[in-house]
Amino acid sequence: MNENSPVVSRREFLKDSGRFAAVSALAGITLPHVHAAGSDMIRVALVGCGGRGTGAAGQAISTTSGPIKLVAMADVFPAKLAGSHERLTKQFVAKPDLMDVPADRRFLGFDSYKSAMDVLKPGDVVILATPPAFRWAHFSYAIAKGLHVFMEKPLTVDGPTSKRMFRLGEEAAKKNLKVGVGLMVRHCKGRQELYQRIRDGQIGEIVAMRAYRMGSSGGTAGPKPEGISELLYQISKFHAFLWASGGVFSDYYIHQIDECSWMKDAWPVEAMAIGGRHYRGDSLDQNFDTYSVQYTYPDGSKLYYEGRNMPGVHNEFASYAHGSKGSAVITTRSHTPGNVRIYAGQKIPRILTGAEKIDLTDKNLRWAFPQPEPSPYQLEWDDLIAAIRQDRPYNEVKRGVEASLVASMGRMAAHTGRIITFDDILNCDHEFAPGVDQLAANSPAPVQLEADGKYPVPRPGIQTAREYGPVIASAAPAAKKAKG
Repeated sequence: MNENSPVVSRREFLKDSGRFAAVSALAGITLPHVHAAGSDMIRVALVGCGGRGTGAAGQAISTTSGPIKLVAMADVFPAKLAGSHERLTKQFVAKPDLMDVPADRRFLGFDSYKSAMDVLKPGDVVILATPPAFRWAHFSYAIAKGLHVFMEKPLTVDGPTSKRMFRLGEEAAKKNLKVGVGLMVRHCKGRQELYQRIRDGQIGEIVAMRAYRMGSSGGTAGPKPEGISELLYQISKFHAFLWASGGVFSDYYIHQIDECSWMKDAWPVEAMAIGGRHYRGDSLDQNFDTYSVQYTYPDGSKLYYEGRNMPGVHNEFASYAHGSKGSAVITTRSHTPGNVRIYAGQKIPRILTGAEKIDLTDKNLRWAFPQPEPSPYQLEWDDLIAAIRQDRPYNEVKRGVEASLVASMGRMAAHTGRIITFDDILNCDHEFAPGVDQLAANSPAPVQLEADGKYPVPRPGIQTAREYGPVIASAAPAAKKAKG
């Protein structure tokens, strides 16, 4: 961290974020039109036409609280734009009025997000589903246009952009803009009931949590092929590059870190972690194969998070809470269905495949959410559009940025080999992609191949002030003693 930069604590920053927003250059934008319940048409633009963006667009126009349609799309890749449009057209072939995106409203290029949003009027909705590096720039333009926003997670991947997004979130709230963030598990009916049961003391005090996302692969990138620029290649492989996505750690693991912290009703204050590269083959990405993080909450309790991207080994995708009077399953083997449940004692049966079912005769089972359960991917859209039509306060930015920072805190702990606190990651001056709002097709990529023909990777214990790039020994934070 830069020793000349003012250090801001989490408490101080969040307290002052409203004051920062008040002097924003975006102040004075006209408040958006309010869509009366069930009457006015809401028009939607999609910025970022990958799989998650396409899914979000489909969920947006599947809401049933009033008229809605997709009217514009934008991406930097022609094939993604065309494929997304084709998929959505087929999905809604029986409801063609929901898709109104002629060729002249399908935009390409780094400024295409502006063209797509320019199609909308104040009070309409834009979906921001590009790699997260671009999130703050696109969100800024949406606020200037008076648009409601749905943003995919993570919202940020470093401290400087997190501070920026906190302020933009406050600005959006001042302008009465509704903002949803793609941490859809928070909208899951089963997890909501589990949260309340935990608050009611059904498992006692949470003393520890553990979560796993261990799969066969993720975030790899071989040598760049001919016929594509370095910048576009890195965007196309965004999970492989820390500047674009925060890597697999931020983009994959944020959901379970967020859901566990929700159940705990607190954010971790520090992270200690290990990780390493073992089986990346010819991949030139910046990720580790394995991550193991110990998060510590304010009361000293722990979340143990295990991530692995490696073929041929045990796979597990689950989250658990252990309390003084029992235990709970937060996630069973995927985001949905959650199959949440509560057990007496600490013995929780694993469910690793779709063929395995909850044993409802288990004498230790105390409660299980009824199946089938509604998809949280659709519920988050139902909630956002309802808030727009009913003009209710709705702004998930602050929570989304905090979840993004907590994910980055664990990632930085693994990549530097240091104990990293929330304040460390918030105040670290390493912005992964400065000037991302100025990128164009011919711009250099934010990271470049080094002399050995590889991209820079984290070097724990050697590079301790930042996660990759030049070593800045004088800025390394002092070693901290483990707490608890």
